[in-house]
Amino acid sequence: VVGATMDIPMTVTVPGGVGVAAAGITAVTVAPTHRRRGILRALYTEQHARIRRSGVPLSILTASEGGIYGRFGYGPTTVESTVGIDRRFAALHPDVPDPGGVRMVRPVEARPSITKIYDRWQRRTPGAQVRPDNVWDRIFADPENERGGGTSLFGLLHDDGYVLYRCVSGEHGTTARVQEFRSVTDDSHIALWRALLGLDLMRRIEASVVPDDPLPYLLTDSRLVRTTSRHDELWVRIMDVPAALEARVYRCDLDVVMQVDDDFLDAGGRFALRVRDGRAVCTRTEADPQVVLALDVLGSLYLGAHRARAFAAATRLWAVDSSTLDALDLAFGSEYSAQMGWGF
Repeated sequence: VVGATMDIPMTVTVPGGVGVAAAGITAVTVAPTHRRRGILRALYTEQHARIRRSGVPLSILTASEGGIYGRFGYGPTTVESTVGIDRRFAALHPDVPDPGGVRMVRPVEARPSITKIYDRWQRRTPGAQVRPDNVWDRIFADPENERGGGTSLFGLLHDDGYVLYRCVSGEHGTTARVQEFRSVTDDSHIALWRALLGLDLMRRIEASVVPDDPLPYLLTDSRLVRTTSRHDELWVRIMDVPAALEARVYRCDLDVVMQVDDDFLDAGGRFALRVRDGRAVCTRTEADPQVVLALDVLGSLYLGAHRARAFAAATRLWAVDSSTLDALDLAFGSEYSAQMGWGF
């Protein structure tokens, strides 16, 4: 065996809180002795043809290397940043309330509450997948070889959110490294951060946040929230353009003809997209295009985390005029930031 790939049936949320079937591509491997021989392309061609025949409208993956998957029509669709806060100097702004309601828990004992909160968060968050029992089993088993040098998991629980974190000792003190922060209300977000910043024996708090996370505005000094890395998580390839575009909800009315180019398979073409009251009808057409973009760019726009105007500025999206670009940019936004639910 010199190459392999597999896919897992998943359900992923798209803007509007709709669950869509997706094929989760994983375990992609080519032996170093057989590089540059077209093995990955051959594997992907067969795999994606099978996925297309199954009628699944999306395929998704996480990318160990960012330069590989665009050629196969995948675009990065979620953005997160790792931030660090020196807890010794962090103070909550006096206007920030103290909602309370947080308690410390052993994660395994709080499993029923944690899983229910995750399900609530997942159903509204673009990019978040349904998490099956076997994945939860792995999380709560908390095997020592997956702790990254940290302690076993600790938990903070609120009725509307939870945090799972580890303590990691270092030369300059102990860091609370957040493994998972899920919140479905503003009050629970505030309460959980208040609890994290109250961990007196910690010097530093590390967590991953989405671009519009309100964390900096909770503090008297927003500069204390320092970004240490920025990374994509979920990548999307749209397997069936009409089905995928009709599945999600849009933020404004839209009438546009899009030319979508797919150099890998044949998912592309010319499509008329009509949106009224948030819902879309998408059909193939022979009309002149008003927008031209590659399938990977459409994948990046799909969950609302990236802007059409930014791709246009990079000359990777063409629009017939600025009003068309403005409408496309606004329509493809999302009420909630896109975020991957779990790695696979």
